[in-house]
Amino acid sequence: MPNAQVIPELAYDDVGAASDWLCSAFGFTERLGIGDHRAQLVFGDGAVIVIERDETEVSASSVLVRVEDADSHHERAASHGARILRPPTDYPYGERQYTAEDLGGHRWTFSQSIADVDPASWGGTLIDIE
Repeated sequence: MPNAQVIPELAYDDVGAASDWLCSAFGFTERLGIGDHRAQLVFGDGAVIVIERDETEVSASSVLVRVEDADSHHERAASHGARILRPPTDYPYGERQYTAEDLGGHRWTFSQSIADVDPASWGGTLIDIE
């Protein structure tokens, strides 16, 4: 993993069960396990850290993940019991997205690029940071 990559930590009651479910339902691959309290899962070039929930972990997180095919990914997630909050939908900014909730209450938006759209056409502004 590159040093500058952002990797969210998501808390669950059972790290092993959450890791297994995220791999089955969303297609992650477990890269590293540390005992029964921590795991790193990868998806393409991205990753998440699954940690054991404690009494200070009270809020759920939201994560956006790029996928090749939002519809087939949605079918996979639904077949593994993901709670679908929003079905695959096309958006004016050139993305097809769906949102699901996992067994820990975290919300995941899976996004497929379907068109190269000028941000000005939907009210956005592209900022060149290089």
